[in-house]
Amino acid sequence: MKSKILIILLIALITGLNNIFAQSIQLLDLNTRQPIEGASWQYDGKSGITSHRGTFTIEYKADATLSLSHLNYGSWNLTPADLKKALEIKAIFREETSHSLMPVTIVALHTPLSSQATLSLNTRDRLAHDGGDILNSIEGFSSIRKSGAYGFDPVFRGFKYDQLNIIINGAQTATAACPNRMDPPSSQVAPNMISHIEVQKGPHSLRYGNSFGATINYIPLAPRYSDKQSLYGRITGSFETNGEIIRNEGVVGISGKRYDLGIFGSFAKGSNYTDGDGNSVAARFSRASAGASLGIKISEKQNLNLSATRNFARDTDFPTLPMDLRSDDTWLLNARHSFNINRDVLKSWNTAIYASLVDHKMDNLLKTIDPRMMNASTPAKTKAYGGRTEGRWLSGNSSVFAGADLRIENSSGERKREFIAGPNAGKVFYDNVWQNGTISKSAVFAEFQKTLTGLTLIFSGRLELNQSGIDDEAVEFSNNYESTAETQVNPAVSAGGVKSLGNNFSAGLWLGSAKRSGSMTERFINYFPVGQDAYELLGNPNIKPETNNQADFNLSYKSVKTIVSLDIFASVINQYISATIDTSLTPRFPTSPGVRRFVNIDKAFKTGFEVSWKQSLTTQIQQRLSVAYTYGQNTVIDEPLPEIAPMDFRYSLSGSFFKDKLRPSINLRHVLSQERTSAEFGEKESPAFTLADITVSWKFNKVLSATAGVQNLFDVAYYEHLNRPISGTTPKPIYAPGRNFSIAVTADLF
Repeated sequence: MKSKILIILLIALITGLNNIFAQSIQLLDLNTRQPIEGASWQYDGKSGITSHRGTFTIEYKADATLSLSHLNYGSWNLTPADLKKALEIKAIFREETSHSLMPVTIVALHTPLSSQATLSLNTRDRLAHDGGDILNSIEGFSSIRKSGAYGFDPVFRGFKYDQLNIIINGAQTATAACPNRMDPPSSQVAPNMISHIEVQKGPHSLRYGNSFGATINYIPLAPRYSDKQSLYGRITGSFETNGEIIRNEGVVGISGKRYDLGIFGSFAKGSNYTDGDGNSVAARFSRASAGASLGIKISEKQNLNLSATRNFARDTDFPTLPMDLRSDDTWLLNARHSFNINRDVLKSWNTAIYASLVDHKMDNLLKTIDPRMMNASTPAKTKAYGGRTEGRWLSGNSSVFAGADLRIENSSGERKREFIAGPNAGKVFYDNVWQNGTISKSAVFAEFQKTLTGLTLIFSGRLELNQSGIDDEAVEFSNNYESTAETQVNPAVSAGGVKSLGNNFSAGLWLGSAKRSGSMTERFINYFPVGQDAYELLGNPNIKPETNNQADFNLSYKSVKTIVSLDIFASVINQYISATIDTSLTPRFPTSPGVRRFVNIDKAFKTGFEVSWKQSLTTQIQQRLSVAYTYGQNTVIDEPLPEIAPMDFRYSLSGSFFKDKLRPSINLRHVLSQERTSAEFGEKESPAFTLADITVSWKFNKVLSATAGVQNLFDVAYYEHLNRPISGTTPKPIYAPGRNFSIAVTADLF
């Protein structure tokens, strides 16, 4: 009897030890966060199928690679390092093959995405107070900078402003209230709550809005449901020497089987910095964000997500503009319902509604003006609200996405000019900036996907009804036009596919055409200097839609240790929207050189490429190289298009040592001079520059980690080509910060 008891105890002990070392992990869809059922896995000589919850169990081995495959998600491998990161969060995220095969770049912030992510950002990027600043880490991106530290307006392949569809979680957007775009939509994104960023290149991904030049989709963190009620939290603080910048961010939450409530916040503040020549650059800013997100699992098939974010900005320097930002208060409200129906054909249905409310004020009271002739201020407000609904049908090797969306934008604001000296002393003038303009975009869309042997085909279509008008017409504006209301129909189509060439090679070709109606600025701005020169701009409510006809070619190679990708594009834009000098118009300010009116130009041309190479040199060291270049030409006047960034080379070497505790990295960047400039807009050439950054991270334990780094190691004096000039008797661009030392400490509290 005793021997039987001992045998039973021994078996129980062995089973218990196996359970200790065995770890369960869940396979989830990257975008919907739904479990991926029926995926095959192989690991360390064992194999199996994921359950209805997408889970499977393995015993981690430091030298074993995990292989996964699924009909809709393709086949892929996780290296030991990738698998270890996934086990820490108990989840592997994978995007549907058809979605990731489009011309796309995926950037990981707070969610490890293994080899799917072509770029992973560090702690300093995740602490950024401006979602647009993060995009500058991606090849092909640059930004228009009017401030040293805030409101970086993204430019991708020379496409900018409303040519880029900037959204949060596939639907939500914000409209800049400031006529000078001190508050572009990307500035309203709270990076500390973003899982990853998807950049859908070209007019091909038509499900999330009018993707004219690209769609930039900020995906928030998914609810972290847990079997037992649990607390979680994180707090991070950092300091940068150049500009005395402090940044803090944190999140605390509670989760259970059916709910996840998270409260988050961030704060950043800085002062003037010095450039590489030791000159002081006005860069004061103060930025805060706070909010909450609630995930509710209604059932095993239904989820409801609610979020509210409040953003604040105060007293921020914009040395290139006549005014500075004094306040910017924004509400971002979002509700999203997902239904994983999973019937024979109809698989899922997702619906989202949102509202974005921006209250902005700028004035010139912080500026040193001698002699001061006038005090000026502009309070402005914008509202953007709407929603989208989409279903997914799957039959055999074919799938269809179809749905509808609505986006309504409204802008209002008034400039006050109070003269305190000169012949107009004592007089006050008011200028109607936005004229209470409204633009409504309602659309239907569909996407058909077909998977064949070694070939995936995708066809997309979108039809948008664009209606615009103003409710508070200014006489000086309406005198120039017979009608200020317009209704336009904007179709968009795209067709493409990816062919497997064998030996880890694949090639893709995409052809697309999309129409875009004029933006709020291009239609309704009322004699306001919002361009890249000092000319006042007059909107054109009757401006025709511009059409982007674009081809994208992609060639990629993927193996366990190497990923190489080449993207080449060519674009012909008909009825290109620009602004030309109109001598028949009289500016509102006597010091203004004149007025530009928004008009259509017959044709413009762009072409370029992005290439990236990511390689694991050893199990502990990897390198990444990327190059990006864009060429743009106004074919009517035969000169370069304005605000096109020059060729940009980037190289990084990073490592992971002592069981991922030590993570050093070196980053190099070389930018060529830009000699192709637009004489029409008075654009100046910019010189080449080379930068080096060093970062070292150390994880002390499961709770505490720290990152230290040096940016612009050699204290180079430089500026980006798209930096706006600081006004004055001798205008010069905003120079970037010189050498900067930074340190950040993160504590994962629960």
